[in-house]
Amino acid sequence: MNYRKPFDAAEYARRLSDVRRRMDASGFDLIVCQDPANMCWLTGFDGWSFYTPQAVLVHRDDDVPIWFGRAQDAKSAHFTTDLPAENIIGYSEPLVHHPVDHPFDELCDLIVRRGWGSARIGIELDAHYYTARAHQHLVRGLPNAALSDNAGLVNWARLVKSEAELVLMREAGQICSRTMNRAVAKIAPGVPQHEVIAEVYHAQITGVNGKHGDYTSLCPLIQVGEGTSTPHLTWTDEPLPNDTLVMMEIAAARRHYHAPLTRTIHLGKPKPDIQKLASVIVEGVDTALDAARPGATCEAVEAVWQKVLNRNGYRKESRVGYSIGLNYPPDWGERTASLRPGDETVLEAGMCFHFQSGVWLDDFGAAVSEPFVVTDRGGERLCDTSRELIVID
Repeated sequence: MNYRKPFDAAEYARRLSDVRRRMDASGFDLIVCQDPANMCWLTGFDGWSFYTPQAVLVHRDDDVPIWFGRAQDAKSAHFTTDLPAENIIGYSEPLVHHPVDHPFDELCDLIVRRGWGSARIGIELDAHYYTARAHQHLVRGLPNAALSDNAGLVNWARLVKSEAELVLMREAGQICSRTMNRAVAKIAPGVPQHEVIAEVYHAQITGVNGKHGDYTSLCPLIQVGEGTSTPHLTWTDEPLPNDTLVMMEIAAARRHYHAPLTRTIHLGKPKPDIQKLASVIVEGVDTALDAARPGATCEAVEAVWQKVLNRNGYRKESRVGYSIGLNYPPDWGERTASLRPGDETVLEAGMCFHFQSGVWLDDFGAAVSEPFVVTDRGGERLCDTSRELIVID
């Protein structure tokens, strides 16, 4: 199969070396990664197989990880990774959705055979696809091991992007810019919401300049009218009214690296309170991105934003941003650093965030969000679309 891998072997070797250093610092002999983004980041493995148990194992004394997953998906590991055949291990097909037995029974047997039955093992307790049942079977099958949460060890290793990763982040930003512009061009009174979303999906996958897009970790989100007072509604077949507010949060993904973006559109002349909120949001984002430089903390960047809001009579209770990069459904956030009070993570060049500027009031909301890269000059925007309340007469 002609599969073009997104990174060379040296990139994966660098990542594994960093992860092993973190394992040593945390006291782990072995980590079991079930987050599909972590599996991909460590090995390159890519496939829609995360609906069943699977994992990548990294041992501190082994140079090469182990892929463990459904037998029929093992060929995907051969296609998408450079792992040797002996490190690609498929579990028995009858274990898929078995009422009593579980694939991790065979994972435990594998760990014991490798001589790791008494190891200090870090597991991903907060991974979306690590189920309570999987954990029960792992605990029962490894009675002599010391199991504990690895606290997102690999997630945190992903926080600072390499130059090769930043290439994909910027390409995702280009695709997202084009996608948002196409969506805005489709918005008009009488156009059904689902037709706008269909335009989004087409543009997301078509990509830019011969560079295609991947499926994104969240579906496109759209809110209309009073629905803009909450952020996570999806589309209906209702036509857009003549005079209304529309908010859209979308993303584009390039080799699963994400650039999310939110824009607010008004059909007809907006009321002064809508225009004011949008203008304050834009000012706050501009100010905060200027402060997003190496050495600043996440909470300090949020404080700059919050000061602009407070000066204008607004306040945002939820976090204003979160780290982004490589991901799979159901979320494009990395579940590590957040731009919010109390997060003392120090920014470094190459970190990527979605500055989610949404402010949701009782009757309406607005957002003009930005994905950005931390640089010495401040936050570098990954997207290039109109940064204002977009008015369609």
